[in-house]
Amino acid sequence: MKGIVVQGDRRHPVLVWADVPDVQLGPYEVLVRVRATAVNRADLAQARGNYPPPPGASEILGLEMAGVIEAVGSGVTGWQAGDRVCALLPGGGYAEKVAVPADMLLKLPDDWDFVRGAAVPEVWYTAFVNLFLEGELQPGETVLIHAGASGVGTAAIQLARHHGATVFVTAGRPDKLDKCRELGATLAINYKEQDFLVEVMAATNNEGVDLILDPVGGSYLARNVQSLRPFGRLVNIGLLGGPHGEMNVALLLRRRLRIIGSTLRPRPLAEKVAITRQFREKVWPLLISGQLQPIIDRVFPVQQAQAAHEYVAQNMNIG
Repeated sequence: MKGIVVQGDRRHPVLVWADVPDVQLGPYEVLVRVRATAVNRADLAQARGNYPPPPGASEILGLEMAGVIEAVGSGVTGWQAGDRVCALLPGGGYAEKVAVPADMLLKLPDDWDFVRGAAVPEVWYTAFVNLFLEGELQPGETVLIHAGASGVGTAAIQLARHHGATVFVTAGRPDKLDKCRELGATLAINYKEQDFLVEVMAATNNEGVDLILDPVGGSYLARNVQSLRPFGRLVNIGLLGGPHGEMNVALLLRRRLRIIGSTLRPRPLAEKVAITRQFREKVWPLLISGQLQPIIDRVFPVQQAQAAHEYVAQNMNIG
């Protein structure tokens, strides 16, 4: 079969559509013919050698996909060849076929195309897990979402607003800020021109926010902590601003704050299955009904994965 192979060096990876080993189907897995996948920051990091797949996972890029089941393992019930599905993956989405544990599947509605299906699992699971399971966001609270126009950001805005929270965001372009407001953000901060700490404190009468969802990491750490009100929670989900930062620990103690580190990909399968069940119950119906919408910026042929990665690396994307 064909898949994306990473060639070149870590500084300048080259993505090539080439022959890769065929997928081996396990007894509790289904074999899916991939019709669409999606680009995530984790894919860019892996291509540069900075984010290796978990043990036992495919070396091929791609953390989510949508497609058609071609075969089912001997222990699988409830699914059959021809079913249209999407799923979160630990890797392998940038290929013609992928093996997926049956318990991880979501059935695509008849009126959904594969592109829409592929835009859901990684970003919407990430937003759901970190807003609610990790961050414990409550109705009436205020959440600051960094990188609000990203895939995770656009999902998180919608989920938080639907849950009855007030949403603040940061983004770096006027059109990105406009999209965040359109999705429900009350305050949209241009981080290139404004200090988010100053803007957050001004908008909250110097009280701060209850929750911060942050993919930036080290460079934002001190200001994130300062932006939290007593009993606030900071959920770090990325390291775009580096792994190192300094903070005032006294503030952490005095305000009784919590800092939570969270990644989705390395979690055990059993935990991902449990997350999938909750997502299927609480979020999937809202997406199917159209109350929430995956935001899709642009579609590339898989053979142009290099161009897709460059587009995201240059921060051109919304969603």
